[in-house]
Amino acid sequence: EVQLQASGGGLVQAGGSLRLSCAASGFTFDDYAIGWIRQAPGKEREGVSRISIRDGSTLYADSVKGRFTIASDNAKNTVYLQMNSLEPEDTAVYYCAAGYGLGLEAYEYDYWGQGTQVTVSS
Repeated sequence: EVQLQASGGGLVQAGGSLRLSCAASGFTFDDYAIGWIRQAPGKEREGVSRISIRDGSTLYADSVKGRFTIASDNAKNTVYLQMNSLEPEDTAVYYCAAGYGLGLEAYEYDYWGQGTQVTVSS
């Protein structure tokens, strides 16, 4: 059974940091890219970042470049999203997902975990 378990969300003040984790199981980790996609209330899903597990290449949305860093620990089948300089606009439910696509669009991801809430207060 494919499972993606996202954790690490919480409440933080603007300018603060959080690290999200996505633990994967039930599929060949190396074959996929893992992405973080967020959804704020009343808004469309927005792809935030993506990492190719096989070659380590990364992709970031313009809105988070320079503030967020994605990394993987292949021995643990886990992907991390380090989020620094958080802004109230970053408030959303963050989902991790696995797929074969090259981009940040939600439709490129086949498997989804449950989300973790990130709330940034001003």
